[in-house]
Amino acid sequence: MLLLLFRHRPALTAITLLALAQVCLAADPAGTAALRPPDPLNQAAFEHYYNLDYDAAIQDFERIAARHPNDPLALNHLLSAIQVRELYRMGAMNSGEYSNDNFIGQAHRPADPAQKERIKQLVQQAEKLENAELARNPNNVDMLYARGVTRGQFALYTALIERAWFSALRNAVGARHDHERVLELAPQYTDAKLVVGAHNYVMGNLPLAVKIAVALVGLSGDKKKGLEYLNDAYRANGETSVDAGIVLMVFLRREHRYAEALQIAATISPRFPRNYLLPLEEANLLRASGKSGEAEDQYRRVWQNGREGKYGNLHYEITAIGLGDLLRSEKKYQAAATAYELVSEVAGADPELLQRGNLGAGEMYDQLQKRDLAVKKYEAVVAANSGNAEADQARKRMKDAYRE
Repeated sequence: MLLLLFRHRPALTAITLLALAQVCLAADPAGTAALRPPDPLNQAAFEHYYNLDYDAAIQDFERIAARHPNDPLALNHLLSAIQVRELYRMGAMNSGEYSNDNFIGQAHRPADPAQKERIKQLVQQAEKLENAELARNPNNVDMLYARGVTRGQFALYTALIERAWFSALRNAVGARHDHERVLELAPQYTDAKLVVGAHNYVMGNLPLAVKIAVALVGLSGDKKKGLEYLNDAYRANGETSVDAGIVLMVFLRREHRYAEALQIAATISPRFPRNYLLPLEEANLLRASGKSGEAEDQYRRVWQNGREGKYGNLHYEITAIGLGDLLRSEKKYQAAATAYELVSEVAGADPELLQRGNLGAGEMYDQLQKRDLAVKKYEAVVAANSGNAEADQARKRMKDAYRE
């Protein structure tokens, strides 16, 4: 019966979203929550993390873990930072891809074998500490919570890096069960509502046949309860407040509850000025809600901030793709072509984004009946990487001009 689960595309989406929800680093650096383990470096480490300065965050978390070698919470923080840095490098950090099922099966850049090995080593190290403590005291809520986070991190790894769905499901189920037990023992342990809430929401969205299959492996879902739990975790100003807010934003977008998602984005975004993904998501939400003029202004604002160096060497050029897609949907083909061309202005632009920008610009030039310009753009796509989907599309466009 479990095989039935994997014949359904929504089930694969569900498993990956469950894993995505486990990215919880477990800290609210701007709030009043006590950071665990108690260490003077925590504040700086979390600020670096949420501002996407992963190298600096990892250096700090390494030092914290060295000072607290028997604390799995310290290991989980380091594990999360290493894993999310790798996902960012692989191009898997655009929340817009998780608002529908399209990302399933898309190939990201391959993971670094050394980083994969480091992630697995940290998972094993953390679980060894957690299981040893739980063997002594099965009702240790901090260890149950920590093990749930570790299992969740491994679900994220197996889903988005290994693309191993059975393993991802198994670890996602383990994470949820650990955190449900935490809430049974300590209902005030709001941080555990992040994972339990995310699971309830995702399982509550599955088609009936898939829900039946999922129930056989011990999971059920309630979409309303899931959103309520996530809202509780977000508003509690606890260790998972920021993460719950980000997951809630993704799910509210899937529900077309754009105004609520925008409120969360507007609250979180100013706290982490180097994190371009948050204001970019505001633009995506504005566009999805039909506020095209405001969305265009926001895309241009993020782009200008990037040009002024406010995001360092992060790949903010994805903003130009969003702007181009918006203008294209409004049939402003020349403006869209200009937006797609912006990607090539960024020194060290992400190669995949550069291909997407060139492909989009070529299609717009075809729409404008500027065939020579279009072909040059398609040739640039193929020259950059002849073996991916963008190159395949470009070769088709070289044979037959694009028309909408």
